[in-house]
Amino acid sequence: MSAPIPAPAFRYSAFISYSHRDERWARWLQKALETYRVPSHLAHPELGVASRRLSPVFRDRSDLPSATDLGAHIREALQDSANLIVICSPGACVSRWVNEEIRCFRSLGRGDRIFCLIVDGEPNASDLPGRESLECFPPALRFLDDVDGPATGPRLEPVAADARPGADGKSNARLKLIAGLLGVGFDVLKQRDLRRRNRRLVLVTAFALVLTGVVTALAIEARIARKAAEQRQKQAEDLVAFMLTDLNDRLREVQRLDILEAVDNQAMAYFSSLPLHDVTDQTLALRSKALQKIGNVRQDEGQLAAAMESYLAASELGAELLRRSPDDAEREAAYAETLNHLGNAQYFQGDRDRALESFSRAAELLARATAERPQDDWLEVLSSARTNAGRVLETRGEFETARKLYESVLATATMLASRQPGDLRRQSDLADAHDSLGKIALEQGQLAQAIAAYRDVRRIKAELSSRSPDDRDAVERLLISNGILGRTLALCGAEVEATKHVREAVGAARTLVAFDAKQADWRFWLGKYGLQLASIARSAGRLQEAAGHDGEALRVLADLVATDRTNSAWQRELASAQVESARLQLALGETVAAGQLLDAAFATLTREGEAGREDRNLRLLEAQAHLVQGQLATRRNEAAGAREHWIHAREAIANDVRIGANPNFLSAWASAHLLLGEADAARPAIDQLVAMGYYTPDFAAVLAATNLAHVVTPHDKRCGNGQSVSASAGRIH
Repeated sequence: MSAPIPAPAFRYSAFISYSHRDERWARWLQKALETYRVPSHLAHPELGVASRRLSPVFRDRSDLPSATDLGAHIREALQDSANLIVICSPGACVSRWVNEEIRCFRSLGRGDRIFCLIVDGEPNASDLPGRESLECFPPALRFLDDVDGPATGPRLEPVAADARPGADGKSNARLKLIAGLLGVGFDVLKQRDLRRRNRRLVLVTAFALVLTGVVTALAIEARIARKAAEQRQKQAEDLVAFMLTDLNDRLREVQRLDILEAVDNQAMAYFSSLPLHDVTDQTLALRSKALQKIGNVRQDEGQLAAAMESYLAASELGAELLRRSPDDAEREAAYAETLNHLGNAQYFQGDRDRALESFSRAAELLARATAERPQDDWLEVLSSARTNAGRVLETRGEFETARKLYESVLATATMLASRQPGDLRRQSDLADAHDSLGKIALEQGQLAQAIAAYRDVRRIKAELSSRSPDDRDAVERLLISNGILGRTLALCGAEVEATKHVREAVGAARTLVAFDAKQADWRFWLGKYGLQLASIARSAGRLQEAAGHDGEALRVLADLVATDRTNSAWQRELASAQVESARLQLALGETVAAGQLLDAAFATLTREGEAGREDRNLRLLEAQAHLVQGQLATRRNEAAGAREHWIHAREAIANDVRIGANPNFLSAWASAHLLLGEADAARPAIDQLVAMGYYTPDFAAVLAATNLAHVVTPHDKRCGNGQSVSASAGRIH
């Protein structure tokens, strides 16, 4: 029989010292310590840990005296505590009582048992002029002084766990503190915690699958006899909430959406069937959040129509909650987040007007909520809503209005990144804000500035991805940045560098799809940038290479469209791929195949127009399709038919070409005029293109056919005002 564990030498394992401003952190820390299960071989009575728990932990603010000393109650608790944990923040730094508790504990001769948890501010910021207000260490932590004297003694360098984002984080900070309390290395507890988490994830996953049957049974019972099943309804909601919130978040970390798919349909039917009356506001908020989570999973898997169903149901609940309490900032923010997701789905379905309404309403609600409580997470969603609204405005040609939105997003991203310089997500958001402004530069014909901005964005995304090589979100962000930069470089004739970046994008997309083919966005990027790679190879004369990329892009995009024909973005990208493939078939002399591809593309364009989804991007694609159709008609010796298509191409973008100076619009406009023999009408657009440094082999071929080959030369490859594409204009610092 094992010997009994001796009684602890102290009443409390730790005393938590904190400012009243950090009470939320103190409550979290007390619970985190007292619920931690200590390995039996690490329990040491002399450290105040004689059992498998670190409880009790002393946390008391209610009994602080109003006199000049700490009072007998606090002093007795400090005497009876094996360790002192100081929650460090600017509030703690200026708290008289926190400082006195540190001094009192050190006077007991246990200065080596003082541990720090940084939650806000900066350590030793008081040493830097102008940053004194950010100091998080109280004076008694920074200086070794006499018990009753001022903090002017020898300098101390306290070792602290750092719970701030971008540092240790809450989980690692908790383990560091516990390791200190137990007198063991951090790695010992970290490895043990990882093993426990892995076992827990396996159990939770198995539990979630079992719960599928439970939820189904409870949902049926609720419909048959609601009164008799009210208690079971609550149980079902609790179970579904767990699966679609906590479990959902955990599974997203490891990209495991497949486990939730089994319960999505039943959960959706269950929540949609429940009435709004006779339920609490808390229940409504829970349902709205759960429906939004379901929508996110469905959209990730490419089920846009099903995602819309979830978002609409969630938005109805969010609107009802806000109606009941219109001045509640939490409800404003929650409803706005749902509207932002809804607008995103509406945008991809081609309903640009409703999407803009959703984004604008979301931004309005979040601007009001953040004015009252400027929480970082809310500011992040506000920036997302404004960016999304800007994307819609771009399709309308309202570039200056979009620019103002992007500039406000940049200001917010800069502020958040400066607050949390070690947070990779904040740095990525900052790069995205510059990317949006680069897009506006491109729309206004500032090709050199756009490329310079895209280079810097790509550099930042590459650095962030290298820091977290296993973060697939970071891989995806770098993938997109490579694709955008490569596509824009191709407009300047930088074929080698453009190929390099687009090839990187395609390679990363293939890797992601190989990991999880259910992620629809990853398949979309594979198709989109595979198409771009095919276009660059074809224009450079590498026709067999182009055919390989082209075939893969067509297959991927066709498969996506087959899974959800409500996704307008996929339909358009497939039509664009069909137009590009028709160019390739013409180059190979396959006129029949080219005609079939163009017929399919025009069918999509017609459906989009009849559905009221027309915008400047659709009109540009229509013009490009007519240009290729005219070239096909010429191959067939159908001069009248060719002329008719080129007239259609010219008319399709006649209004759009007057707004901004997007080189793709100018090129299509000039090409239509040149093919129609209208060189004088084409000349203003050609001059603009030459001035910005535009060059593509396709455009050069049109110029050559009209005896204007001397206007641009492939060796120039410059972007505006004689500035090379590697210029530093618009650098992000």
